[in-house]
Amino acid sequence: MRFRYSTAKDGKPVKKAVVYTPEEHGIPLSNVDDDAIRIVERLKASGFDTYIVGGAVRDLILGKKPKDFDIASEASPPRIKRIFRNSRIIGNRFRLVHVYAGNKIFEVSTFRSLKGGNTGNAFGTIEEDVLRRDFTVNSLFYDPQRQLVVDFVGGMKDIGKKRIRSIIPLDTIFTDDPVRMIRAVKYGAATGFKLPFSLRWRIRRDSSLLTQISPSRLTEEIVKIIHSAQAARIVGDLETLGLYSYLQPNASKLARENSGFRERYLRDLAAARDADGGDQQPGRAMSSLIRAFLEDTVDWSLGDSQENYYSAFMGARRFVLPMNPPRLELDHAVRLVFAEHGLTVKRARFPIRSRPLRGEGDRSRPGEAGKQEPGKPPLGAAPLGEAPLGEAPLGAAPLGEATKKRRRRKRRRASVPEGGPGDIGEE
Repeated sequence: MRFRYSTAKDGKPVKKAVVYTPEEHGIPLSNVDDDAIRIVERLKASGFDTYIVGGAVRDLILGKKPKDFDIASEASPPRIKRIFRNSRIIGNRFRLVHVYAGNKIFEVSTFRSLKGGNTGNAFGTIEEDVLRRDFTVNSLFYDPQRQLVVDFVGGMKDIGKKRIRSIIPLDTIFTDDPVRMIRAVKYGAATGFKLPFSLRWRIRRDSSLLTQISPSRLTEEIVKIIHSAQAARIVGDLETLGLYSYLQPNASKLARENSGFRERYLRDLAAARDADGGDQQPGRAMSSLIRAFLEDTVDWSLGDSQENYYSAFMGARRFVLPMNPPRLELDHAVRLVFAEHGLTVKRARFPIRSRPLRGEGDRSRPGEAGKQEPGKPPLGAAPLGEAPLGEAPLGAAPLGEATKKRRRRKRRRASVPEGGPGDIGEE
């Protein structure tokens, strides 16, 4: 075991971090992505202190092979972009750099300062950056070049004790960013670690702060959950702590009222990832959110008519609110559920009007959560004169194939930075 020191104002050395050697942390270098190593080495060769950080380091210590590798460096975003020609600066408030290597994207951030509190965006030192992170188990820095783990906050000890401990004080950690409550539950489920009583109590008390979060951020978190191998456990823990009612209020309400629905809902979440051996077909994970609901509300005797499918689609769309998934993914998900009943729906434009789902508006049925007040349009319906579900406005001429192809080419060109998808070379 080694130690990292800094110099105090009086000139005396101050112990800042514990440094763990390969024999102590036990990370096999073979579990570290080769491109992540090359990015770290390139930045270090340019004179910038750089590390692999976050959940990847935690998983490496636990003997897992991470899928995503985040990197933190003292290099500024413009400097990182100059070093890697196949990269892009993203974000307005929190500026990051995405470095592309083949079909992989590596997120490279700059060390943050404590100026402006835990949500400020000033760049700083590694000692400040670690105090901006949420939980100790995600605050370890790994140098793959020297194979050392740098621990400023006791994260290695917390991994040994199997506990999730916050770095930011509990009276501000969730007021600064309520999504950290969801992350705490996810980390606990992913690692099997316990959340201390004080942390669980604070989550219960501050759960209503999630009402401040935009639907887009909630959608991002739900998508991560349903693609996780621990989706069922995460959702079960979120429900226990009173958080799931803010992410999926309709599903949470039905689960509390109907134990059979809850059992099927969690079973679908657990089975979705295993169905394709991790290589999921489009809509597979999304179907786990809506299968139990559709089973209880769709009139399957109506067969594979477009009207029946459209009613199911709109019912599913209202059911997952405030989540707003991409239309194509939800379309795949509904079709998967229909296919499980031996029904194949032909692709066609949605009609403007359609018969409502069986049981919609009837409080005695599971569709109660999607009930609308009389005289109000259905949840998710487009305003008058606008097209539903992102289609062309009513009365507008359909886009020609040439126009569609031009737009697709523009999107493809915009999505890949100059230099090609397989190049992380230096300019």
